[in-house]
Amino acid sequence: MAMSLVTTRDVHGMWELKERLGSGGFGYVCMWQHKETLEQKAVKTCRQELSPKNRMRWCQEIQIMERLNHPNVVSSREVPEEMKKSLGPDDLPLLAMEYCSGGDLRRVLSNPENCCGMKESDVMMAISDIASAVQYLHKNRIIHRDLKPENIVLQTQDERVLYKIIDLGYAKELDQGSLCTSFVGTLQYLAPELFEGQKYTVTVDYWSFATVVFECITGYRPFLPNMHPVQWHRIVRTKGKHDIVAIEEMNRNIKFSSHIPIPHNLNPVLTGHLEHWLQLVLCWNPSERGGGIDTETGRPNGFLILDTILRSKTLHVLNMVSGDILAYPVRAEESLEALHLRLERDAHIPLAQQDLLLDTGIALDPRRSIGSYLLEQTGWNTPMVYLFDKSMQEPGGHIRSPRVPDLVGYIVAESKVLLTYMQRRKAWGQAYHHIRGLREHHSRLQQGQRAAMLSLLRHNGNLTKLKNMAAATSHCLQAKVEFFRASVNLDLEKYGEQTSTGISSEKLHSAWLEMESEAALLLLEGDLSELDEMCVQSKIVELQRSPNARRQADILENTEVKALELYRELREKPREERGYGDCVEMVKLVVQAIENHSKLMKELCMLLGKILACKQEIVALVPRLESSLERMKQSERTLIALQEKRQKDIWSLLKIAMSKSRQSPPAGSPVLGPWSIPPLTVPPGTTQNIPLPTECWPKTYCGNGGESMLLVAEGQKQISLSLELIQNLQDQSSDLQSLDWSWLKNSSANHN
Repeated sequence: MAMSLVTTRDVHGMWELKERLGSGGFGYVCMWQHKETLEQKAVKTCRQELSPKNRMRWCQEIQIMERLNHPNVVSSREVPEEMKKSLGPDDLPLLAMEYCSGGDLRRVLSNPENCCGMKESDVMMAISDIASAVQYLHKNRIIHRDLKPENIVLQTQDERVLYKIIDLGYAKELDQGSLCTSFVGTLQYLAPELFEGQKYTVTVDYWSFATVVFECITGYRPFLPNMHPVQWHRIVRTKGKHDIVAIEEMNRNIKFSSHIPIPHNLNPVLTGHLEHWLQLVLCWNPSERGGGIDTETGRPNGFLILDTILRSKTLHVLNMVSGDILAYPVRAEESLEALHLRLERDAHIPLAQQDLLLDTGIALDPRRSIGSYLLEQTGWNTPMVYLFDKSMQEPGGHIRSPRVPDLVGYIVAESKVLLTYMQRRKAWGQAYHHIRGLREHHSRLQQGQRAAMLSLLRHNGNLTKLKNMAAATSHCLQAKVEFFRASVNLDLEKYGEQTSTGISSEKLHSAWLEMESEAALLLLEGDLSELDEMCVQSKIVELQRSPNARRQADILENTEVKALELYRELREKPREERGYGDCVEMVKLVVQAIENHSKLMKELCMLLGKILACKQEIVALVPRLESSLERMKQSERTLIALQEKRQKDIWSLLKIAMSKSRQSPPAGSPVLGPWSIPPLTVPPGTTQNIPLPTECWPKTYCGNGGESMLLVAEGQKQISLSLELIQNLQDQSSDLQSLDWSWLKNSSANHN
């Protein structure tokens, strides 16, 4: 849309002319803005010199616009009072519409970046919006008859681009017979029956719509876009029923095809679906065009097929072994295993060796369906999944560069051959697209390399956590073993000191010696020095510092910019300079891009191989650490069992000692025989001499006072010694019982 400067005279009340948007057969369109509210409107003004027939069409367009209400059809607005009297003829009304700031589709297609078609997501959005608008018009019994990129405008709404149909000046309301005979519309997008002046129906919009879609996909119209209409009609009418394109080759031969020509930006799955749809709606015979009406829904089959295509979800998988992108239609409930089986068939990578990563480095969760990953995305921008082969020793060795288009291959081989301006324009456009494709190909693979690095860091993080856990367990085990060994050695030392005068047991002594030896062996399970030698931290740091790990596509971007400038210069040449010329300059850039791409690919593959090798080391190290951790836990359980056995042995010794202390008199005490003294009940802690009652003395000694007193004194002394020994044993038992033995109970419970 052309824009011109606005003068102070272009003001009507509070409305100021801001931009002249364009002109057509009926008049011109300008954008006006309110000075205070900043509201913007597109106002279409009718030409003074319109014929009576066109004046009628003008009024009809306004009437149609005022009663339409659809998000993909530009809506009408109220004409400001200040403009009604000052703009346009007195007898013809003005048409005010919503202003769409994104320009029209022609401007998008004319962008050099879209010389070989728009991006896949943009193509799908355009198809969806335009199809919705066309169906709405047909449902309201209106044929547009002039669908073309200039009559489709773009508006940004809720962070999404909306495509809207405008200019219903040639639209016609269907009569009862649903047939029309007037010849209207732009020739390049005109259905054959309109060109021939035959009767027509809504299927004329099918042809125009399909032509626009084809141009969005490839960057040019399907059937000989630069040929004179009469010659065009004579050749194209000979096309086959399923042919959707006619191309003039370098030798001037005309070639028909039923496939979408390369290059374009669609994935193979979507390409196949749209080829089938285009074959249906680009049918020369209007009675067969669109596939007829579905009896169940009453809707055209062509739009039903298109709805299915638009609802379908496609998963893109970048094979990091070959560099190819694999595309799969995915159902919402489809499992990850089903995807693995497809990849095993197409990528020839065994299921067990497949590693699927998102761009975040996270592996696909087998518990989730594939469709759940696609549902997280908005619009037609689907996530890329990266496929790695775990068994590859040198990954990336078989990565293939993007295929060179035939036309680009021709000018590379024949760079000095003189071509017409249109031939050069098409060839240079494809050459620029190929250079951009090389840069995008490397960028995708570098993103896959980044995903591999993030996956490596995630595995290393898990390894670090596991290693820290193993180290803590090792330290704890060593401390427990050392304490246990020290305790056992102390027991052995004290046992040896009392064996000559106290309790002895060779079986017990041997058991404690075995415990000490077994505990010493348990220390070996906590030794992680062998695993420390296999640490991969230094390798990871080296990979992160590698210059190849960072963005390296600048050299390709520079070549792409030069190719774009060269292509733009060719397109903008004045008509008088559009003669024959060679392709030497563009071919130099193509060869340079291919060489640089090959160099970058070798560096990327080398780094990727190191990343995957390092990851394999970590993957192999993890089970060893887990095994060591489990052995250390088992050693702790064994140590607890040894401690329990040792405690039982100690309590057995105490039991034996207590039993002997009750049964055997103290050493050196006399045997009194029949004169034994009855047992005394002594309060705890009492150790003083206790006098015996006189009734317990032997009667034969009662009369002899001196001797009797000596015997009594000796007996009291022996009794005092016995009581003191018993008290000491009781005190020792009390001291043992007062200790905290809860840890033993807890250990026993854990062991059970």
